Amino acid sequence: MSGPGSRPGRDDSPDRLYTLTGGRSRAGTDSPFDLVTLVVAESAPVPGMQSEHAAILRMTERPTAVVEIAAELRLPVGITKILLADLLATGRVSARHPRHQAAVPDLELLEQVLVGLRNL
Repeated sequence: MSGPGSRPGRDDSPDRLYTLTGGRSRAGTDSPFDLVTLVVAESAPVPGMQSEHAAILRMTERPTAVVEIAAELRLPVGITKILLADLLATGRVSARHPRHQAAVPDLELLEQVLVGLRNL
């Protein structure tokens, strides 16, 4: 029978997760992070920094989605959001949502379609 520590390369025991987050279970109500939020490092890791924070800064040299960070760290997304909130609060990362390119309809084309429909 397999237990929580039996998965290779994964250590998500409650004690470890509690330690990583300082006992917090949520990133906060004003957290800008969801699964697709892009995170970018604003600074390099510094000596003495928590290893997960340093790993996040290294992997977000280019925009990286929260879900990708969680997968790479092999941590639950909720825990990853807490770690990201810590980095955001200290200005070490920035966060933004992917741009949604709203398609602006071509008004001339719409008028031609309307004329065509009226002619039917």
